[in-house]
Amino acid sequence: MRTDVDLPAPGLLWTRWATLSAALTGIGHADVWFVDDRGAHHDDHGGSWARFALVDGARAVLFGYDRDHSATAAADPPIDLLTGAPEWLPWGDLTALAEADRLGFVLWHAEGRWSRTRYSDGLGDGLVQTVRPVLSNENTLQELAEVITEWGQHDLGTPAERDAVRSASEDLLTAAIRGEVTAAAFERLLGRLAEPALDLRAALFAAGRGGITAGTRPPRIPAGERPPMRRVRRLSQGEHDRMVWAAMQGANELNRPEPPETAELSSLAAWMRDRSPQQDGRCTVLAYADPTSLSVQPGNYPPADRPGERRFGAFREVSDLLRSLRRAESDPRYGRWLFLRVQTTPTEILVERRYDSWPKWWADDGVSGPWRTNLQEEMDGRAAQWRPEWTRLLDPEVAYKPAGQ
Repeated sequence: MRTDVDLPAPGLLWTRWATLSAALTGIGHADVWFVDDRGAHHDDHGGSWARFALVDGARAVLFGYDRDHSATAAADPPIDLLTGAPEWLPWGDLTALAEADRLGFVLWHAEGRWSRTRYSDGLGDGLVQTVRPVLSNENTLQELAEVITEWGQHDLGTPAERDAVRSASEDLLTAAIRGEVTAAAFERLLGRLAEPALDLRAALFAAGRGGITAGTRPPRIPAGERPPMRRVRRLSQGEHDRMVWAAMQGANELNRPEPPETAELSSLAAWMRDRSPQQDGRCTVLAYADPTSLSVQPGNYPPADRPGERRFGAFREVSDLLRSLRRAESDPRYGRWLFLRVQTTPTEILVERRYDSWPKWWADDGVSGPWRTNLQEEMDGRAAQWRPEWTRLLDPEVAYKPAGQ
């Protein structure tokens, strides 16, 4: 399903984008807002980006991603932003970004209107946050003022100077709309800067590439071609995690021999008795560990903190002991345990290891749990016959389905 979106006409968006590109290029910042033969680009160099292209046949496409606001890229359940999208989009770029969960919004313009795949208006896609400076003339004028004050590090100390920058920005934008930007327009706005100083040649070159100087035209890309098949996410990251976790909770342990007693287990038990919350030798440690992470949950008798101990002091100590124990008990065939429950009394050490399943005594909040990549690393270190059935669910391809359009 498609829905229409209220955005400025492609020509206005392009003019504003090209104006910002030329102004920033003129003071040495040619990689924030810029234009090349593939269209107009924005990159904040912090993980957010956008691309805007004019397409042969009086059409246009705008797509991008905001690292903080593109909830569409990680929606649960997943959203296919390319459902119902037209044939002529740059499908090669879009499908690669969608498969990498790096596509937050896709809009296309044809027959006088902007459209996108329908999703809830309350679900953020990052469009406004990423390209706000080109969504209105006023926004572009504010951004040009910031070219002076932020990028150009020039203080507009008086109302008269602020008015002069406003007037010069309006003249530059008006000239861009007419396709008549000249050196004088850049000098009037940017000539006041000393460091960085205006590079007039660079500014004019960028303006020409953007098609806003006399005798130039904006670049256009050829119409794309929809692939006959593409990978479409059928499970969100969260859904994929929960599928694996549910399978782990329903799995049985394979019949492997217990590891031999080790000095590392004795060291852990001694530490636990010393930390007994009732000072009677009873203590419980519940742990999960994999090749790169470790977490601990409280049992019936969690280790006690010591007076004056720094925060997380006990956790750091038990983490070191648990990792040492896991290394000592590892086996190149059977692998290493994932979950561990150790209970001490004054005379006994009770140990339960889980190599293949998620035990009932380990709480599941449905949100946090073993990372699939970490589990895969653990499974890769085992002989094939000692990998549980749910290992196949770790394959990233499980989350995708082929979709013919």
